[in-house]
Amino acid sequence: MRKLSISRRTMLRGTGTAISLPLLDAMVPAMTALADTVAADNHLKRIGYIYVPMGFNPAHWTPTDDTLEQLPSSLEPLQAIKDQVTVITNTDLKNAYPGSHATSNSTFLSAARAKQTESSDYRSGTTVDQIAARHIGQDSQLPSLELSMDLLSTVGQCDNGYACVYQNSLSWSSPTAPLPSEAHPRIVFESLFGEGGTPEQRRIALQKRSSLLDLVTGEIKRIKQRVGPGDRNKIDGYLDSIREVERRIQNAERNAADNPLPDLDRPVGVPTDYAEHAALMFELQLLAFQGDITRVVSFQLAREASTRTYPEIGVPEPHHPITHHGKDPEKLEKVAKINRFHLSLFADFLKRMQETPEGNGNLLDHSLYMYGSGMGDPDKHDHTNLPLVIAGGAAGQMRGGRHIQYDDPMPLSNVHLTLLNKIGVPLESFADSTGTIDELFDPVTL
Repeated sequence: MRKLSISRRTMLRGTGTAISLPLLDAMVPAMTALADTVAADNHLKRIGYIYVPMGFNPAHWTPTDDTLEQLPSSLEPLQAIKDQVTVITNTDLKNAYPGSHATSNSTFLSAARAKQTESSDYRSGTTVDQIAARHIGQDSQLPSLELSMDLLSTVGQCDNGYACVYQNSLSWSSPTAPLPSEAHPRIVFESLFGEGGTPEQRRIALQKRSSLLDLVTGEIKRIKQRVGPGDRNKIDGYLDSIREVERRIQNAERNAADNPLPDLDRPVGVPTDYAEHAALMFELQLLAFQGDITRVVSFQLAREASTRTYPEIGVPEPHHPITHHGKDPEKLEKVAKINRFHLSLFADFLKRMQETPEGNGNLLDHSLYMYGSGMGDPDKHDHTNLPLVIAGGAAGQMRGGRHIQYDDPMPLSNVHLTLLNKIGVPLESFADSTGTIDELFDPVTL
């Protein structure tokens, strides 16, 4: 039996650089209490939230029975991983009314009523991701990670008397403290793998070498000499992923420098292609989870009232006007195409997680994600019958491949409370919750 072990917090360090390692066998030596713990709970200590705006077309989204045997067209991208997915139908956000884009976004993770104001006296509620971060994020490098796809520079009043902050911020650390999100892959990358020094000092260090990984070459060699061949393969795979993400960021920055007509809604230096940008932001989440850099993520995949167009899927018209469909079949069809496109980006990420080994399973086995919108029918601006997908293995507890449908609207806060309980947050209630969803998980106690 190998008795050699290295700390779970072992890092590869260089000038202004600190790279966490993924979970290695050498971090969990056989015949120890830690090994027994890992085998028992499978590290269900991470959770993510993905937000999509402006509701959905339920005709192409809602399964026709309580299984996912035959997926409707908008959910077809989940086919390969549907055994790790549960679709929940007919949840609502009562505190999001009277109905707006601003409250759809602000209430999704808080289930709290937003104060109607155009000034800085805004007020919402502490969001579930931040509650999770206080319980499971304090032992990681970053307690939580807040991401988005758009440059959120608007201030003042954005939607029917509501301040822009309600649309700009998905996460709130307190009822009066909205958290900014980051859409620039380079900034996210440096927050995950940078350490110490000013941005200028880090830039000079990187200019001396072609890659961040070149700064830790000696450390990589030293660590690989201390572990077995399986762990060496894990390290190589993880570092290859980091190098590939860095290469994609560098390519985007070079392309931006050559582009005379930048997109004003897109940060300078991000990929010009929306799907490529989203894939890069998802890949950064994967690296952050794999290296245990953070255990909590929120990601605004698109912004409420967005006028983004999607010509690559046959929707050249702006997103927001299309959602006011007036039951026009052509517009409804385009809403469904956007729903499918957004979900396909999430599905690709889930497949990447499933392909990433961790412990006695994979990254998806040991994670939970909630994907959805704070709006149901966008034409009415209502907050009932929300599109919602729960994904992940929950350490062997979640029973996927199912459709849970409620006859009467159920508070979305019940879902939030259930997920918080499953990652070890001992809350008895959250916002307007009326209980937990016992049928979502097998009756296993963490």
